[in-house]
Amino acid sequence: MSAIATLLVIVLPVFLLVGVGYSAVRTGVFPERAVDGLIRFATHIAVPALLFRALYGLDLASAMRPALLVSFYVAAAICFASAILLARLVWRRRPGEAVALAFSALFSNSVLLGVPISTRAWGEAGMEPVFAVIAIHAPFCYLLGIVTMELARRDGGGIGPVLGRSAAAMLRNALTVGIVLGAVFNLAGVVLPGPLLAVVDMLAGAALPVALFGLGGVLTRYALKAQIGEATMIAALSLIVHPGLAWLLATQVFALPEGFVRAAVLIAAMPPGVNGYVFAALYGRSEGTAASAVLLATALSVFSITLWLWILGGAALG
Repeated sequence: MSAIATLLVIVLPVFLLVGVGYSAVRTGVFPERAVDGLIRFATHIAVPALLFRALYGLDLASAMRPALLVSFYVAAAICFASAILLARLVWRRRPGEAVALAFSALFSNSVLLGVPISTRAWGEAGMEPVFAVIAIHAPFCYLLGIVTMELARRDGGGIGPVLGRSAAAMLRNALTVGIVLGAVFNLAGVVLPGPLLAVVDMLAGAALPVALFGLGGVLTRYALKAQIGEATMIAALSLIVHPGLAWLLATQVFALPEGFVRAAVLIAAMPPGVNGYVFAALYGRSEGTAASAVLLATALSVFSITLWLWILGGAALG
């Protein structure tokens, strides 16, 4: 079996499970109205348990390297700024529309796709730097996106109250709660009783299959609209430019160890998450294009992620 075929064996099951969810909802085998409950279980209970478990057992001192975070997030910010400029100069989008569109290029699907693909590629032993990147992903992206939107749109209110509400919302977010509690318990040296830890492990084990199936169901609500050019631009920034810049910074600027390079690049190579559409809908700007970008980039990422795995030196099934 060729190297690319071997890597497809790692990537395809993840996307096939997304496809199962998509097909089940599209054909009516699984009711569309039940998707919201499934996603709510995944994002409010199972995935927070997974993130808590990961941060609880994470060696924070060795995993949280500033160079790793700079490699990923500087690359993400460059893609965000590039998308705004391209949307303004090429497609003549208004400032608020450009920011809403660019948010999809900023927010990688780090949890629902990044975690299962990384786990299959390199096993549990290689996940520490992955979870280090994920730990600040949502706060960083939402903070940058909201600040930029409030500065760009003419009808925006004062940025202070907006930031306060955003910070409160992030602290109430179940994913953030799982990350924060895991880190706090880790640093405090709290030892969880065996039965309680077993419950957390069972919930964590359900997180990724349920979330991937639910993601497929959610994608049935989107469609490729007329703004295919802009959606393609977002897909290119997400799938090629972001991981390319992360690789350049991680290898040529910081000379990070192989495991950290893999984490920065592979998570950067994930397509936009549904948060891109949620952000656009929150501000009522560029929703159709954001939805198209999520759908197009997710479909194309089957091949681009396989290519990045090959560039990163292959993988061993975990």
